[in-house]
Amino acid sequence: MLNLRGLKRAILGIPIATKHAHHERLPKRFGLPVFASDALSSVAYASEEIMLVLVIAGPIALSYLLPVSMWLAVLMAIVAFSYYQTIHAYPNGGGTYLVSTENLGSGAGKVAGASLLIDYVLTVAVSISSGVSAIVSMYGPAQHYAVAIGVAAVTAIAVVNLRGAKESGVAFAIPTYTFVFMVLALVATCLVKGVGEPHHAPDPAKFDEPLHALTAFVFLRAFAASCTALTGTEAIADGVQAFRPPEAKNASQTLIMMVVLLLMMFIGLSWSAQHYGLVPLHPTEPGFKTVVAQLAEKVWGIGPGFYMLQIATALILFLAANTAFADFPRLSSFIAKDGYLPRQLTSLGDRLVFNNGIVTLAVLAVALIIGYHADTHSLIPLYAMGVFISFTLSQAGMTVKWYRSGVRNWKMIVSGVGTITTFTVMVILLVTKWSEGAWIIVVALAVILFIFARIRKHYDYLAEAMALAPVDQVGNPKMTVLLLVPRVHRGILQGIAYARQLSHDCRALHVTLDPASVSEVKHSWSTYAGDLPLVILESPYRSLTEPILQYVDQTLEESPETMITVIVPQAVPKYPWHSFLHSNVAERLKKELGSRKNVVITNVRYFLP
Repeated sequence: MLNLRGLKRAILGIPIATKHAHHERLPKRFGLPVFASDALSSVAYASEEIMLVLVIAGPIALSYLLPVSMWLAVLMAIVAFSYYQTIHAYPNGGGTYLVSTENLGSGAGKVAGASLLIDYVLTVAVSISSGVSAIVSMYGPAQHYAVAIGVAAVTAIAVVNLRGAKESGVAFAIPTYTFVFMVLALVATCLVKGVGEPHHAPDPAKFDEPLHALTAFVFLRAFAASCTALTGTEAIADGVQAFRPPEAKNASQTLIMMVVLLLMMFIGLSWSAQHYGLVPLHPTEPGFKTVVAQLAEKVWGIGPGFYMLQIATALILFLAANTAFADFPRLSSFIAKDGYLPRQLTSLGDRLVFNNGIVTLAVLAVALIIGYHADTHSLIPLYAMGVFISFTLSQAGMTVKWYRSGVRNWKMIVSGVGTITTFTVMVILLVTKWSEGAWIIVVALAVILFIFARIRKHYDYLAEAMALAPVDQVGNPKMTVLLLVPRVHRGILQGIAYARQLSHDCRALHVTLDPASVSEVKHSWSTYAGDLPLVILESPYRSLTEPILQYVDQTLEESPETMITVIVPQAVPKYPWHSFLHSNVAERLKKELGSRKNVVITNVRYFLP
């Protein structure tokens, strides 16, 4: 046990006192990598996802990459400004869940919370899988180990988060800022080289016959695919209390910084990819490279810049999962406090983080990565649907809040426009991605809402069943003490002394497997505890536990109101490995007896020399 505790301290660090919680708050320079890495990293695949849809309509369709990206930029600005208002209206955090619950009712709050929980799990799976794709772009044979790399990355990020928010901020800052610098450097290089030179047409040899006409539906599908870039926008509003005071000011400034950087990188990469006539490849194609990797190879060649960008991209895509690890546990704690999730999710661990939420998220994300073989393109259709449901409910909640409070000005207009816009996008996502797997999100949402309802029903039932009534009073039940005696030795003497102090109705139980040994046990017992009755239980089937369980059940049947205290002596070996040399009957007995009503199990430990 001591060794396990030491291992835990080595991996997760020493516990942090609650009074030092304010020291674990994040400054803006660390808040950006912790809460914005998801949104910032989406530029590594957002433009590519638009292109993967447009390419089905042939080379000419790729010329619409930049217009689709500009529409997404407008949507991004609307959503970000709406969340800027949310941060200042709800400086204590809670974000979408709290806004929806307070202004639209608990039903809307549950839908928003469930949607975000789904999205956070997908954020981890998509980000990690994208990071694996970046590694494969550098080193093709790594494709054979994609799932293993993904699982290892999730495990590593979970461990870093279990060490605490401050340490995760420090760990993720350098990779995040390196990625931002490298992408901006790539965009700047493309602009310097590309401005003034003619547009590059896509290579016709890379296209098959167009699978689809260039229709409005294709544009809508492309726009829906680009919406993955908006996931994570709500993270800062959900985690305001993780920032140093003044929390709302620091969080809102971090949000502005995130959106500015995101727009510069996303629009820059879309323009560059369109200008150089790049064609997206599917991960299963020979010589696969992401669009960002193709762009870096085009302007920098295969050299230090290319490899540095790919490494930074892989790292931030892995670390983008941290946004979900920062917010999923916090959101789960809010929902659990309202009784819709297990209360264990509200508990802070040794390092002042929600350990149970972090572990839950890691397990669910690993299951998705294994189930979808770490394939980003297979996971993308499931992505963004949940977050736009929560976007819509959040903006609708803010609109209602401004209306009720009499603030019927531009703030309410912005929230209203945000509601209509995000609702429209949500419908587009549902329609265009339905056949690609969006229906799975609808089913998952229904399942989670059902789980919420069952958990809340259980807690409500317990609250009602355990509520005190005027007729309730402390009773004075009869107590019987049963001391289990495996054999008479020095270690059992303390148990005898303890049993005598508890009740006058006290007896010892000894299970015998060999009738020939009974006389010796009786003799030893009469010598050291003659005044305490000894009951000999025979075991024809050589079980040490079954006769005791039967005796306890018989005693309860004869006197149902009696409280039975079963004293279980338990040896504590000097060294942990000595435990393999001793039977573990005490543990089995405690487990079996613990399910019986009116039975109290007490351990009297004796330490072996």
